[in-house]
Amino acid sequence: MSVTISDDCIACGACESICDAVFSIEDKAVVDASAVADNIDAVKEAADACPVGAIVVE
Repeated sequence: MSVTISDDCIACGACESICDAVFSIEDKAVVDASAVADNIDAVKEAADACPVGAIVVE
């Protein structure tokens, strides 16, 4: 499974507050791909909570 952040990201921090093991905020959200598999439920929750739909889970 891959997780990417689109250019729509507004760096609001919602994803990081839900799953800081995977997401961190710099200019926009950054994904730690090595942590995705162990946190997939939280990643999906963060994607659903993103106010601009910038988290793409495939």
